[in-house]
Amino acid sequence: MFQGQAERLHHTEPTEIKQEKGASNKWVQEWKTAIKRDKYLYLMAAPGLLFFLIFKYFPLWGLLLAFQNYSPYLGFWDSEWVGFKYFHEFFTNPDFMLLFRNTMAISLLNIAFFFPIPIIVALLLNEVRSLLFKKIVQTVVYLPHFLSWVIIVGICFLIFGQASGVINQLIVQFGGEKIEFLTEPNYFWAMLTAQSIWKEAGWGTIIFLAALAGINSEQYEAAQIDGANRWQQMMNVTLPGIRGTIIVLLILRLGQVMDVGFEQIYLMSSGPVAHLADVFDTYAYRVGIQQGRFGYATVAGLFKSVVGLILVVTANRVTKKFGEEGLY
Repeated sequence: MFQGQAERLHHTEPTEIKQEKGASNKWVQEWKTAIKRDKYLYLMAAPGLLFFLIFKYFPLWGLLLAFQNYSPYLGFWDSEWVGFKYFHEFFTNPDFMLLFRNTMAISLLNIAFFFPIPIIVALLLNEVRSLLFKKIVQTVVYLPHFLSWVIIVGICFLIFGQASGVINQLIVQFGGEKIEFLTEPNYFWAMLTAQSIWKEAGWGTIIFLAALAGINSEQYEAAQIDGANRWQQMMNVTLPGIRGTIIVLLILRLGQVMDVGFEQIYLMSSGPVAHLADVFDTYAYRVGIQQGRFGYATVAGLFKSVVGLILVVTANRVTKKFGEEGLY
């Protein structure tokens, strides 16, 4: 009996191998055909793919520093491996909760106030009938995106500075007392949120304007026949038409919840607001670059990435349960 089974296995094995090889060859052939057919599309996509390979995927090797007492003199592979030592030190550090609180507070303020602004601006511009006025407004709101954070923060100092700021000068002229907008802790997070809105809201509007352009005009005509006014058309046609885009961008924004921007906060931080300005980005810079603790700073960056990944996956699953397409 066993001899018969062995003979059957002996005869069936080559057939299975042939099938696997045939499927593999078929896949390779289809891949070659697709490349030959769409070679120009792949050529256009090549710069983007190279960008992600060089700046996103290749640096992932650096995450190994979180498990090393890295020394530039010893090199990447000869440095001492310390396991999860830095993870334990990072999560038991008294500064961890302060960093987590500041990062989450700034990020949640951006989600609550900054994220809806591009949607509102796009809806308002969509209602404008004058093409010239619409282009002027678009140019004005897009312009701050092309300015660096150094310039944005410098303008804020000129406007809100206590000594010679324009706002404080006006307050004094009207008989009031100067307000410390930039050094008062109660204003710091609001100032960061307002700067983000001013700089990036116009740029984010581009995506929603493109989504609005994809809505079928026949839906508006049908709504007008049914007697819907402009507000009803927006609530029943426009917003449902861009709902998918809003959900996808919100999921992507949740993935960046731990990334609140190093440059802006570093430039805005000062002594009186230092306890509110210390986030994971500035902490990693201070510990990793200034103190030379590369492995410990890598743990902070890895923690940010893991939290972002968990939020994206969770939000996408919740979205799927509510019947939306989601991110993937």
